[in-house]
Amino acid sequence: MARAYGMLIGGTWETGTDTIPVMDKYSGEAFGTIPRASKADVERAIGAAQAAFGGFADLPAHRRSKILEKTSELLAKYQEDIATIICREAGKAWKYSVGEVGRAVETFRFAAPALAAGNTVVLKPATTTPITAIRLGEILMEAGLPDGVFNLIYGEGGTVGDWLVTDPRPAKVTFTGSPPVGQHIMSRAGLKKVTLELGNNSGTIIEADGDMDAAVPRCVVSAFANSGQVCISLQRLYLHQAIAQEFTKKFVEATARLKVGNPLDKDCDVGPMIDEKEAQRAEAWITEAVAQGAKILVGGKREGRILWPTVLDNVRHDMKVMCQETFAPLASLVTYKDFDEALELLADSPYGLQAGVYTRDIGKAFKAIKRVDVGGIMINDTSIFRVDHMPYGGNKMSGIGREGVRFAIEEMTNLRMVCFNLA
Repeated sequence: MARAYGMLIGGTWETGTDTIPVMDKYSGEAFGTIPRASKADVERAIGAAQAAFGGFADLPAHRRSKILEKTSELLAKYQEDIATIICREAGKAWKYSVGEVGRAVETFRFAAPALAAGNTVVLKPATTTPITAIRLGEILMEAGLPDGVFNLIYGEGGTVGDWLVTDPRPAKVTFTGSPPVGQHIMSRAGLKKVTLELGNNSGTIIEADGDMDAAVPRCVVSAFANSGQVCISLQRLYLHQAIAQEFTKKFVEATARLKVGNPLDKDCDVGPMIDEKEAQRAEAWITEAVAQGAKILVGGKREGRILWPTVLDNVRHDMKVMCQETFAPLASLVTYKDFDEALELLADSPYGLQAGVYTRDIGKAFKAIKRVDVGGIMINDTSIFRVDHMPYGGNKMSGIGREGVRFAIEEMTNLRMVCFNLA
């Protein structure tokens, strides 16, 4: 039976009459329900955050630190429970779900950006994956966070999200999602600070002098972890002609060995996508690319929400699988002749989040750093590399601002210049 979860407003868990089901992405069954927030709910949540702000901002830093440290300990204690929730509501394979909880443990140990800076929060998680946020809310309460500091509401972006963005009381809006929604938020937010993380069609170059043995398994993980539903998933893979044939053979063979199925299985590599419509959309893009001349080297099969890891060859840059964000377990291979050509191809994107280059030549590495307009470039790793204390964010259509503990805290703090004239 599906468990009914509540909204968190002012330290109280509240139910509602209009509910949204939360689906197990592998079985297709509803295993939870959440209340859809009304405009009055949103206004009360913002009011609760506003009322709690003064006291929490005045709380000494060491007191906030104790709460975050306790939160980190509780996240570690409940790691398997939280990982199971992530597997069920997001379809992320167990090995990666456990890793995600581990990242949260570390982040709360370092500092959780908004709370560490003394801010109060109203969080609207995606309606498809809200229960992880609910568990975080429960843990924060258990750790001693004062009432009203962290509030949770649910609903669609076009209503609940818009009410949050347009309300004059919040001082900052931070959003992760698509460029069209990001542009809409910018047009509606008014004079607020805004951080936007809006995705990428991430690329990685494999030079002939790169470490192929290290690159192949890393590229497989980078392309297909969480079914490719990561903003920095490897989507475009550029291979020097001297090593393209051998790399392709090894990459395809490794992809074919991935275990696809129930994300709760400890040896699962690739689980279901977040929604069947998204799987259908990705499948349609593959079909369109094949009709335009692309070749499927492995994969291409779909069953419900599950899309088997797919590798395409003979692609063109104007195909959707190349020029748009696939957000699916799909990688496309392109062979190039020289490094300058590869840099031009990699940089030919409206996005600019992260990219990767495998080379042992420091000169090539610095050339890539200068010529590719992205927020992060990873030398001898792929676009997916990230640690949570580094400045993370994109250029161009990939967003505005930077996440990462120190950098997010700076963006969630208002600088104040004070001068004393003692004369």
